[in-house]
Amino acid sequence: MLWSRLTAIALVVIAVLWIASGQIGRKEAPAPTGPVSQTEAKPFAVSVLPAIVEPRSRKLTLSGRTEADVRTMAVARTNGTVTQLNVRRGSIVKADEIIAVLSDEARESNVAQAAARLEQRQKEYDAKRLLVESGNLAKLNLAQFEADLKGAQALLAQAEAERDRGMVRAPVAGVINEVPANLGQSLQPGAQVAEVMSLDPMLAVVEISERRLSGVKVGDRADVRFIGGDEVKGSVRFISNRASPQTRTYRIDVSLANPEGKIADGVTTEVTLYLAPVDATKVARSALTFSAEGKLGVRVVDDQGKVAFVPVGLVEDQTDYLYVSGIAAGTKMIVQGQDFVKEGQIVEAVAAKAP
Repeated sequence: MLWSRLTAIALVVIAVLWIASGQIGRKEAPAPTGPVSQTEAKPFAVSVLPAIVEPRSRKLTLSGRTEADVRTMAVARTNGTVTQLNVRRGSIVKADEIIAVLSDEARESNVAQAAARLEQRQKEYDAKRLLVESGNLAKLNLAQFEADLKGAQALLAQAEAERDRGMVRAPVAGVINEVPANLGQSLQPGAQVAEVMSLDPMLAVVEISERRLSGVKVGDRADVRFIGGDEVKGSVRFISNRASPQTRTYRIDVSLANPEGKIADGVTTEVTLYLAPVDATKVARSALTFSAEGKLGVRVVDDQGKVAFVPVGLVEDQTDYLYVSGIAAGTKMIVQGQDFVKEGQIVEAVAAKAP
């Protein structure tokens, strides 16, 4: 037992001495008194190109349709039966051409009666005028006969106008689209006889959003491509001042010359509008990026190598590049590495090879 106790005590003493040996003779390392040598990080390298600003004509392509410039209905102006119908669908008519004739309804006899009354009044007036000039009749009486003569003239003009109402004429030159009336049909004033469409000029109608409306003006040239592949040139004739309540878009009419009537009404078209030129910069698609606020633009570098963000506006969209506005001439645009830097960072600008 004594031996075991002595052995245990010896082990404890040895352990204490071993632990204490790690602290004995240990000194604090002196604090460095000289300057610390640090290697500064090299700025991140980006490729840049100078912005070249040039006037660029903008193009805007919209889908639309053709529409007849004038579409009107020839109507009966008096009552009667259709005794003659001179047109059918597809007929070409000139302005004021007779489309249909209604039954006489005693209109011709009324004209003959009014003409006879006028002849009588004319003879009476001539005879009374001779009496006045010879002094056999007071001059005051001549005024009454003159009034009677003018009244007879008015009655004849009224009878002739009523007779002419029996002839239905084309209000404009164009093509007959519909003929609601039939031969032998009895018509009342205002009844529809034939619809006439004026095809020259023809209109190409498109709708444009209010965001793009400011770039279009009356007189701008336009190219119109039809669904069959044919192309014609025209010009903007009308821009609506009120938006459609349903679509909130504005109507634009492009006038197209159509002397031979080859362009039909209601054809699907693709209209390209050429807007006023604006200063724009050619930028590769890959150089565009988004800011933290979600704005589209490019990152640029100033003379001190500091990165900044410039928002841009789209002018023209091409396959591999775009023309954008908002970049000043000579600005160093980052074309490679723009997605690995942020605004305010100092970078090394390396000139890139111009495309």
